[in-house]
Amino acid sequence: MRFGLFIPQGWRFDLTGIAPADQWGVMRDLVQHADAGTAWESVWVYDHFHTTPEPSEEATHEAWTLMAAFAAASSRVRLGQMCTCMAYRNPAYLAKVAATVDVVSGGRVEMGIGAGWYEHEWRAYGYGFPRAGERIAMLDEGVQIMKQAWETGEATLDGKHYQVDGARVYPQPLQAGGIPLWIAGGGERKTLRIAARYARYTNFDGTPEGFAHKSAVLEEHCREVGTDFGAITRSANYNVVIGRTQADVDARLDRLEEHYRAALSPEKAAESDRSFRSGPLVGTPEQVVDRLRELQGLGMTYAITYFAEAAYDRSGIELFESEVIPALEA
Repeated sequence: MRFGLFIPQGWRFDLTGIAPADQWGVMRDLVQHADAGTAWESVWVYDHFHTTPEPSEEATHEAWTLMAAFAAASSRVRLGQMCTCMAYRNPAYLAKVAATVDVVSGGRVEMGIGAGWYEHEWRAYGYGFPRAGERIAMLDEGVQIMKQAWETGEATLDGKHYQVDGARVYPQPLQAGGIPLWIAGGGERKTLRIAARYARYTNFDGTPEGFAHKSAVLEEHCREVGTDFGAITRSANYNVVIGRTQADVDARLDRLEEHYRAALSPEKAAESDRSFRSGPLVGTPEQVVDRLRELQGLGMTYAITYFAEAAYDRSGIELFESEVIPALEA
């Protein structure tokens, strides 16, 4: 199994209490921690502009700016976003940005891409909020443009949502065949069909039941469009709350509850608390390994992990590195 690590960027209230002038240093140091070892294959950020689960005045650092910064601050780990919202940037421009970051990084960029969902920030930034079918159609057209640009150096598409005419993308990405595409989202009729056509990676529901179901839908789409289901790596994202004993796990959960109570409205704080407590990767190292082995048996071979306390306390990350990752590699 392969592992990625989310870097706190503020979107989930995970830099609160850290002065803005110090936040980059916290993010950089975590990236360099992941880069220095061999446990983590990749580091990730979210592509959002406003905090969640509710907007606030807390920082949310922009994803592609961070990609460039991480590229310059690291030398080994791969660099991903989970996931870039197609409509936030013209796809030809995005292809150019990603290709440049790929060169800066020495060929380490992943392109996580999706249709987007956070209505508040869409409207706040002037993008409107098209219905889901239109957002997914924009994803489809944008992916076509990016693939053309990276594979040939030029993109032309007269689409319903995007029109580009000979958009040149030089320098080309360093990676042969272009930057790997992660099509994120579990929409069964359209998103997973787009994934079947274009994706090297997918990212959807990480519960055993949900993962098995989405995998079956993806496999059927692959059959219909004539692509190799087995060639697509299936991944999922996980909140991790880990401790050596159950008492340690409970203490971490209690600290998270206190953190979110201070940052969020009572209703949203309660929702966040329930979400963390009910996640599959909450427990001792042995329990977390058992759950990941179950998921691995269903075909989930790339886990992207989020440690809510990472900006303040690395002990959970270090326990995961020493006890969980080696067990899954073996």
